[in-house]
Amino acid sequence: MANAAALLQWYGTLTPASLDRIGEFYHPHARFKDPFNEVEGIAAIRRIFAHMFETTTDPRFVIGETLAAADRAFVLWEFEFGLRGKPLRVQGATHLAFDAEGLVTVHRDYWDAAEELWQKLPVIGPPVRWLRGRFAANTLARQS
Repeated sequence: MANAAALLQWYGTLTPASLDRIGEFYHPHARFKDPFNEVEGIAAIRRIFAHMFETTTDPRFVIGETLAAADRAFVLWEFEFGLRGKPLRVQGATHLAFDAEGLVTVHRDYWDAAEELWQKLPVIGPPVRWLRGRFAANTLARQS
């Protein structure tokens, strides 16, 4: 889908100034959901990305593998950014649905906030890592 390619190129070069182009890619009533947000409408989606630029340093999306059909796309990506002087990277995926005009109607981001972000932070990282360890399956085979 041609608009998916243009959308992903836009994401790969996203800046605070280029946020004004969001209407070229998103339906006015598009829905967006990620681990922290669930909103509807271009203005609300734009605010999420504006907030990203306000709270992180040098944020950028590195677009990976893309699977696209006529009205759907699934994209793997890495989000690289700085937070309080520390470089971080989040790996995730996005499911996109498009209308007949090629505008995004649904944008759903999938990524593990605990693994990709929380456990890397100084204050909450140790308890998150401990919890993840407590709930992890013991994959070592027990011998009788």
